[in-house]
This record gives sequence, C-alpha cells and structure tokens, in this order.
Amino acid sequence: MFLPKCKRRLFALILAVAMSGPAHTLAQPGWTAKASDPVTLGWMQGSPPAPDRIIRFADGTYRSFPQWRWTVCHFQQLEPTIPVSRGLGPPRPLERAERADIESLRFTPLGASEPMTFMEAFDRNFTDGIIILHEGRVVYERYAGCLSEQNRHAAMSVTKSLIGLLSEILIAEGTLDENRRVDSYVPELASSAFGDATIRQVLDMTTGLEFSENYNDPAADVWRHAMAGNPLPKPDDYSGPRTYYEYLTTVRRSGPHGAAFGYRTVNTDAMGWILSRVTGRPVSDLLAERLWSRIGADLEAYFTVDSIGTPFAGGGFNTGLRDLARVGHLLLDDGMIDGTRIVPEAAVNSIKRGGSRSAFAQAGYSQLSGWSYRSMWWVTHNKNGAFMARGVYGQSLYIDPTARTVIARFASHPEAGNAANDPTTLPLYQAITDFLMSSVQ
Repeated sequence: MFLPKCKRRLFALILAVAMSGPAHTLAQPGWTAKASDPVTLGWMQGSPPAPDRIIRFADGTYRSFPQWRWTVCHFQQLEPTIPVSRGLGPPRPLERAERADIESLRFTPLGASEPMTFMEAFDRNFTDGIIILHEGRVVYERYAGCLSEQNRHAAMSVTKSLIGLLSEILIAEGTLDENRRVDSYVPELASSAFGDATIRQVLDMTTGLEFSENYNDPAADVWRHAMAGNPLPKPDDYSGPRTYYEYLTTVRRSGPHGAAFGYRTVNTDAMGWILSRVTGRPVSDLLAERLWSRIGADLEAYFTVDSIGTPFAGGGFNTGLRDLARVGHLLLDDGMIDGTRIVPEAAVNSIKRGGSRSAFAQAGYSQLSGWSYRSMWWVTHNKNGAFMARGVYGQSLYIDPTARTVIARFASHPEAGNAANDPTTLPLYQAITDFLMSSVQ
C-alpha cells in the first residue's frame, strides 16, 4: 500500500485526496438550512457565475460547506460519470393521495425531552427532498435547496444497497454462489484480504480487513482509496494505485473473516468487481438492465467513475428522488411491479431477514442497538420489520413492510456521519409509519 515518505509527498497526497472520493465537509458551527440554501447563496448562477460563486472539482471547493449543498445535485457537471439508462418506455405514473397533515406530526428525538415537528426536522437535517409512499401512493413530497422532481442527487452509500440487491438477484438465479471464495471469481484478488473471503462475508461486511474509514483522519485508508479512484491526474511523485481495482489488490487482512461486522466501503467496490466479472458488464449497465429500465423511472441515473471509467460501486450513484422511492416500493411488494416479477422473491426475503445481530453489535453503533446488516442493507428488526439503505449526509431509503410505507430522503447535512441526524431521523420515520397505520383520511 502506498505511504508518503516526506512532507512534500504527504501534502501532495492530502491535496489530491481532498479533491476526490467520499466527501467530508468541515462546516462552521451555526449553519442552518435557510442560511446555507444554495439557491439563495447563488452558487454557479450567471453566465459565467461571479468569481466568488464558482464551485470546482479540481480545487476542492465542491467539498466545502455550504458549497456542498449545491454539489450534491451537480456531480455530473464536476467530474466524469457513466449513465444508468432508464430505457425507452414511458415513466410509470405514481398515484397520489396527498396528506398535508403529515406536516403537523410531532415526535421526540432520541435523547431529547422536548418534541419536534416534522417541518423542524426537515430543516434540522438539511433535507433536500423527501417523498413518502403509503400503499404505493404518494402521500407527501417536498423539495428544498438544490433539488426538484426534475433533477438528480448523490445517493452516497445508498449505492451500496443497490449493489447488494443486484448481488442477491444473481444469487437467487444461481449465477453467483454466496459460499464461494472471492478469488474463484476474481483471481486478481487472490493475494489481497478479499481472496479467501466468501461472497456472503463481503456482502455482509464481515470481512477482516485492515482498512480505516475514519473521515477525520487524513492518513486513513479511506482517503488512499479515494486517491486511487480520483479521476484527476496524480502528483508527479505518486506511485500508488490509480484505479479502484488496483487499490483493492492492496488491501490486507486484519483478523478473521466472518467474526464481526465492520463497515468498509471497499467491500462494495470488491462486490462491484465480482458482479462485473460474473456478468461481463459494468455495474452501471447491470443496474440499468435489471432495475432502472424496468421500474418505470422518470430520469436516467448515473455513476461517478475513476480514471478508466470504473463506476464507483461504493457510493457514486446519483438519481432522482421519486425513482429511489420506486425501488423501495418494488421491495415492499416483494419484487413485483403491476403483477410482473422484477426481482426474485428469494432475493428480497434474504435482505429482509437480516444478518448476524451479534456480529453487528461488535461495531458499537449505540443508536442502532438490535440492528443487523445483510447484503449491504441495514435491518432494524423492529416490530414492523423495517429495513433501510443509508448514506452519509442523511441519505435514506426506509421500507416498512407492516406499515406499507416507503420513505426516501436526500439531504446535504454539514456532518458526514449519520450519528448527527439519526436522533431525529429514526424516531421521525417511526412516527410517520405509526401515523399512517393509525389514521384514515
């Protein structure tokens, strides 16, 4: 694994990494949703924009806050991407049964003594858009900041759950064997930490990897991974991996596989490589073929890519909010759309039953007590059997089978970790589902 050996090279590495990969913003305290609104602040408005309103990928300003609140809807303007086709058919209409009374909901955040309203939570979490489906119909939809029903937003690590879903589809169809070793599919990974892990261990992130995903540490492995995937030219003295695939071959073991859950983005990149090798197609094409062209999507989606065009399977997906909700409803209906099976029921059931709770508990997520992780989905094991896809800065796809409810949300929170918004997000989602189950309009 590449390690800088002098201050000059360390500076070059950190500078290049700051212009790539998983974003980590350093916002000053006191920002509010209203004060940081990208439309109000006028980022990238005008022809050309004013010099102090320009946001660029190359100088890292795209990652600063509050510029970040514009960036999350405009990655396609900033760096190379590859499309995920929605196909040539018409969008599938979403039936509507508006419930304005949702805005009057009140709930108590975790660890708090005073209740909060739905709209207070909307702003507190820097929400860019939220849509709620109940029994397949839109009961609430609201946008803010950079987002509207006509454009796309970065899904961040919600991407991982889509890769996990594709993997479960291939497992259910017999194309992929969850018990086989990774190196039997991708021999190039034989000498890496992934080589002797099983497909199931990679999917459930119970691999024993030497990999730090601490965004606050500029020397953490996650930043070297980002450096490899950065499509910009590398510093002259850089000698490390230059693509996602090259980086994966450098990952080393730390402990046994299968013992404990450890959230590491490189697992999903490895899974993306496996899927591409098995199917002979990049995950962008595979996602288009198996899902996006079949759910009646409104918009073409896209992935960000590295310098050779490899889609960033760990977090590079960008899509419209309504289309993300369509995926949620597909899973709510056990893989069916209008009587047509899109996803094998076995794939959906595998995700819903969750993974090892004891393995998950070892990761120490105090706000997610009793949860588990399976096939890159977060499973609550609550009374309603809810499960979800999660991404940094507040991205969510929450599916409650008992309440027949799907909640999709995009956000641009100043803090990356979901520990910053979970105290409001999780009880809010429960309050929404309880409300919809108990009320009839």
